[in-house]
Amino acid sequence: MIHLVHTGHPVIDILLTLLFLILITYPILGGFSWFIGVICYTFLFKFRQKKWTDVSAESEPMITIMVPAHNEEIVIEQTIDYLMNQINYENYEVLVTDDGSTDRTPEILAELQEHYPKLRILRIEKNKGKAHAFNIGLGFAKGQLILSNDADTVPEPEALNRYVNYFNRPDATNIAAVTANMDVQNRSRLIAKSQTVEFSSIVGIIKRTQIGVLGGIYAYSGANTMYRKDALIDVGLFRQDRATEDISVAWDHQMDGWLSLFGAQIMFFMQVPENLRMLYRQRQRWAKGGTEVWLTNLKKVLRHPFDNIGRTIMFIDQSLSIIWSFFFWISSALFLLLLVHFLETGNYERIYHMFTMAFIFVIFEMIAGVFQLGASLIADDRGRKLKYLFFAPLYMLFFWMMNALTIITTFIPAVKSILGFGTGTWKSPERQKKPVKES
Repeated sequence: MIHLVHTGHPVIDILLTLLFLILITYPILGGFSWFIGVICYTFLFKFRQKKWTDVSAESEPMITIMVPAHNEEIVIEQTIDYLMNQINYENYEVLVTDDGSTDRTPEILAELQEHYPKLRILRIEKNKGKAHAFNIGLGFAKGQLILSNDADTVPEPEALNRYVNYFNRPDATNIAAVTANMDVQNRSRLIAKSQTVEFSSIVGIIKRTQIGVLGGIYAYSGANTMYRKDALIDVGLFRQDRATEDISVAWDHQMDGWLSLFGAQIMFFMQVPENLRMLYRQRQRWAKGGTEVWLTNLKKVLRHPFDNIGRTIMFIDQSLSIIWSFFFWISSALFLLLLVHFLETGNYERIYHMFTMAFIFVIFEMIAGVFQLGASLIADDRGRKLKYLFFAPLYMLFFWMMNALTIITTFIPAVKSILGFGTGTWKSPERQKKPVKES
């Protein structure tokens, strides 16, 4: 084996060489893997919904649209108005679980309840987090199908009918949940437009690959997923001490033998962060939740790696993602230290060599990223998002680095959560009033 690192200790040299190869090749191989995966999903996946059947009003199963809310005075009225007036379905209710809001959210909900008979309000006096609010709400939900719907989120008008198509299938008895395909509602700023590319990459191609090739998905889209109520009860509901209840319950379902599906043609629209501080805070929560799930299921996967090989591959991918994040930033720090050293010693040949290697690495990563993002934008929403490929370089250079940084900065807090010091309480989001998409 060729040693790329020479410390004088053979074992250390091999270990560091392997880690270096992971650092170099992981994002590149990953990009091409997702590109191939979307092709497999399109032509080979047996659970892909190819036809939609109109569900008659008489046979519609009861659905509870559950909206956990905490200090959502900016968006809650628009969301409820949309859910009451734009959904093409009859047999449903909207249940808002107000989780200790201290702004005008309770007053707005009280006014809305006077106009909409299908709207029910459940007030929780103390903020204990989204998972807690959802679990409490399940005890009052009339529907056997539960649609989670964030306060800043609206599904397309046909979404409920399309969700039900999955649960009405002959092979649907083991389906725990169907998660929808996300689109960005607020695209007025550069950072939001870049997230349109990002979510097409994550939702549009990675979830297709996971479900089409590996037979499972890493996470539900917590903003809009339809759950079978019995499946939530079967796994003990949502974990209330986790940063991301949607990732945790997806793994709980699949570890318990339930099937989790991605409905690529079911669209929902949500508002995304429009400033760096809120974006970073969101990604910290996602990263912490991902690491919590990784730690929670580590022993289970290692004990039975071949019980579900697709799930094990997803776990390995998450492990490599965590390792890559640490070594990316460690190697970046070493790069800067060496650059300063060579500048001080006047060793410009080594500086030229360093920048050449870095340039080659970035070029290969960009090529793989363009393949991945190009395929996802073509496959997602019938190619309507392809124009956002222009923002791909910002996503690949900035968002990838930021996501890696959040994994590092939240690793210790995630370990603390697993040890019993976690909390699911949420902070009040910063909102800007936006027009709600109606179609």
